[in-house]
Amino acid sequence: MPGRGALCLGLLFHVLLGCGSSRQPGACPAPCECSEPAKTVKCVSKNLTAVPPDLPPYVRTLFLTGNRLARLPAGAFPARRLPDLSALNLSGNHLRAVEAGALAALPALRQLDLSGNPLVSLSPQAFGEGGSSLEELALRGALRDHGVLLSLATMLQAGALRNLSRLELADNGLLLLPAGMFTALLALRQLDLSNSSLVGLRNVSFQGLGQLQSLNLSDGSLGVLRNGTQAQFRGLPALRRVGLGRNAWVCDCTVEDLVAWLKEGDQAEGKEALTCAYPDKALGKALLKINGSDLNCSVPVDLPSQLQTSYVFLGIVLALIGAIFLLVLYLNRKGIKKWMHNIRDACRDHMEGYHYRYEINADPRLTNLSSNSDV
Repeated sequence: MPGRGALCLGLLFHVLLGCGSSRQPGACPAPCECSEPAKTVKCVSKNLTAVPPDLPPYVRTLFLTGNRLARLPAGAFPARRLPDLSALNLSGNHLRAVEAGALAALPALRQLDLSGNPLVSLSPQAFGEGGSSLEELALRGALRDHGVLLSLATMLQAGALRNLSRLELADNGLLLLPAGMFTALLALRQLDLSNSSLVGLRNVSFQGLGQLQSLNLSDGSLGVLRNGTQAQFRGLPALRRVGLGRNAWVCDCTVEDLVAWLKEGDQAEGKEALTCAYPDKALGKALLKINGSDLNCSVPVDLPSQLQTSYVFLGIVLALIGAIFLLVLYLNRKGIKKWMHNIRDACRDHMEGYHYRYEINADPRLTNLSSNSDV
């Protein structure tokens, strides 16, 4: 029986070893770091090319950054496997495409960071047909491709992210924003458009954003803020902070309304530090210290009125020239009459001589007579 006991011990050892080597449900993927008490998984700079399929179901915060994912296909996150995942950081992954349905299987997702990815394709159905309850979306430096910006605008306008309260679009060098891009974001509280190349906001509408509290337009290329934009700011009851620092403000006659708005309210953050960039004579001067007299602005005259005035003046000049000409003719009427008579007599003599030669040439007898008389 000693042999049978040894065999049983061997089999028991083998079973225990096998159980120890198999991964238990909820185990941490090999390249990642997991903390079940903190409900957090970190897969940072592991050169991953796909989302790990065996993420623990307890995870609420997932850091999947600094990898080489390239694309996020449909079903990248298994359905019903991550019911509690609320914060997902996918920044700096070299992502170029987020396909339809890629984020549809994350019902609890509230925060998403796609910053620092060179996106060239973003499907408006990335969150599925029914949209998402996402509250915070960061796309810093991820919208360099204009087509991706248009796809994002389509997604927002369709109401796919109607619960969004924070939107970060900084560091994208934006030249122009699609019209009505933010009109469906009725819950939006923070909007970051800093470090852009926007020279104006004429095409941008903030109407309806009654919950908007913070708008960051700093570190851009804004040269002027027109009356329509200022009126929109005044119409946003919750707006408390508008960042306008480090823009290229043009201090000509168009800046008067901006200066008046800055002086009358407290919405502009750090308004004391706002300075002129153009023209050279106003370089570095604080906007709050500019007066109308410094700008030498005359009363504006519209172009049609200017042209009408010019035409009236031209008519007066021509009428005066015509009157002078008629006056000269009247004063010299006798001389002109004599000159006209002289011209008439000269023309008559010339015509008589021409008629005489014609008659001679036409009658052979007169021609012979004329020749004989010459002899």
